[in-house]
Amino acid sequence: MSKSVLKTASEIESMRKAGSVAARVLREASQLISPGVTTQDIDARVGEIIRGKGAVSAFYRYRDFPGQCCISVNDGVIHGIGGRRRLQLGDLVKLDVGVRFEGMVGDVAMTVACGGCTPAAQKLMDVTIKALYDGVSFARAGNTVTTVGRAVQKRVESNGFGVVREFCGHGVGRSVHEDPQVPNYDDGRRGGIRLKPGMTIAIEPMVTAGKPAVKILDDGWTVVTQDRQFAAHFEHTVLVTDGDPEILTRDDLPDLY
Repeated sequence: MSKSVLKTASEIESMRKAGSVAARVLREASQLISPGVTTQDIDARVGEIIRGKGAVSAFYRYRDFPGQCCISVNDGVIHGIGGRRRLQLGDLVKLDVGVRFEGMVGDVAMTVACGGCTPAAQKLMDVTIKALYDGVSFARAGNTVTTVGRAVQKRVESNGFGVVREFCGHGVGRSVHEDPQVPNYDDGRRGGIRLKPGMTIAIEPMVTAGKPAVKILDDGWTVVTQDRQFAAHFEHTVLVTDGDPEILTRDDLPDLY
């Protein structure tokens, strides 16, 4: 493992600030979800919110991504692009926000039910949240990324849902994506990358109501389930410490989820 993924004390403090900004942006973005609103309108508003907090979108133009944030609806899992689509009652909207503040990146995501949803969709979201926190609980120095993924997978599959394999969590900080990769399942590797104090990682279960297989649409970005069943996605940026893991993408208001 490259030592470059470890953060200095000053970088960690900046990441706390970036994480708090990202969480506040996500909170405000989630309040925009309502029937009739276009995903393009939401994306534009998210850009305004980010700039209003003295930050910049970490996603915009990252590898040529065209949006201020990622907005994925229903069978969309991640990396959706805002467009003319109007949200409808019962849609599951995945919002993924990344901001750069004081040179560091905070990355956070949640799934929002547009005006309410079915009990099955609510269970999908609830299990994904629990899986996220199961993973976070194992983000401790001495554990491995495989340990984190195994915890996520156990929660998801024991509830009859699927875990996406093709995409995973990751290190985050100076860049949107850094080492190590953090899978949401036991990838079969014995050992794996060991977590150390000073590492900052994005843990982000991507959970499907049906089979876990996904595909990328013709826009080159939007990832959807192959069987077109609903998906959920939640994410936090987490600091590995000498003790309990610290979630950086929370603000001083009640928890987002």
